[in-house]
Amino acid sequence: MKTLVYGLARSGTAAAERLRERGDEVVVADASLGNEDQLSLLDGVELVVKSPGVPGERPLVAEARRREIPVWSELELGYRLLPAAHFVAVTGTNGKSTTVELLGAIIRAERRPVVVAGNIGRPLSAVREADWVVVEASSFQLEDVDAFAPDVAVLLNLESDHLDRHGTFAAYRAAKLRIFERARVRVVPRGLDLGVDGIEFSADDELPAEPLIPGRHNRENAAAAVAAARAAGVGEEAIATGLRTFPGVPHRLELVREREGVRYVNDSKATNVAAALRALETYAAQPLRVILGGSPKNEDFRPLAAALGANVRSVHLIGAEAERLAELLPGAYRDETLERAVGHAAALAEPGDVVLLSPACASYDQFSNFEERGDRFRELVAALAG
Repeated sequence: MKTLVYGLARSGTAAAERLRERGDEVVVADASLGNEDQLSLLDGVELVVKSPGVPGERPLVAEARRREIPVWSELELGYRLLPAAHFVAVTGTNGKSTTVELLGAIIRAERRPVVVAGNIGRPLSAVREADWVVVEASSFQLEDVDAFAPDVAVLLNLESDHLDRHGTFAAYRAAKLRIFERARVRVVPRGLDLGVDGIEFSADDELPAEPLIPGRHNRENAAAAVAAARAAGVGEEAIATGLRTFPGVPHRLELVREREGVRYVNDSKATNVAAALRALETYAAQPLRVILGGSPKNEDFRPLAAALGANVRSVHLIGAEAERLAELLPGAYRDETLERAVGHAAALAEPGDVVLLSPACASYDQFSNFEERGDRFRELVAALAG
């Protein structure tokens, strides 16, 4: 079979490698090589595997659909390459990585072999062998599934995000809900009208143990993980062990350091308003120095501005969205860069304060991704004297 792999980041590279292993003739198209508009690349192609970073309206994708060539996401390919595996799939606007890693910890506590993959960093098509797979599925991956049929599918929440890519909330919602199309068991938030029947969960559910990770939103993530684990047949003892011992995921309310009575928290994964609101709620009873800003996602910042209560002692704005945030937050400091923001917040902070990086924005104006932004925050905090 002749297959075109479109996009050669991590997932595209993994997909191309696996396709060659099974004997496909692989053609690649990558925007960085300048060949993404060469429609002749589709000649003789029977399948297109599209990386999540490639929008569906790109000329090669549109032409493939016009020629009735199947277009799969790398997630779809990875699923088909593991026909004997059991799948638990998790999507949502926020909390995906925390929930899939917690599910992995719970399943491991029952001594089952399990792999965590997908949008969390390890491409699904890079997994050669697995009994259980917990997969994080983004809207970008789900919009191009075909036969993807997880044993258990989880939707954590659904809030405005990625409108720069999907265009409308309705399109974003439709992509997310594709996770349920062929799932055996569906796990859904209680009270969210999705038109989908399934096992419901909420942050108020009784759990076999309290989660180690902080925040009401993380209790909600834990409740979703418990519901999914039970649906997958995991026992209560393993579930309790996972909840009590799972330490959390880097860049999600990660305590980096306590210095002179001030705590520094890395929440770089808060790339949208909804995620930043959850962080603010977690620290609502403590004095805060908050770092906001980054690259745009066409979000409304008014709910964020309204949530900055009396406990917020200073706001430090960085990146491309600093100007738009400053219009709503006239008392905020325009520090522009993360380096200046961390130094400024540290200089102002008093014992008992929390310096919180929870940007409510993507990172692509000044960093390659949210991980690089969070790593830089760690470095800057570690370099503070004292």
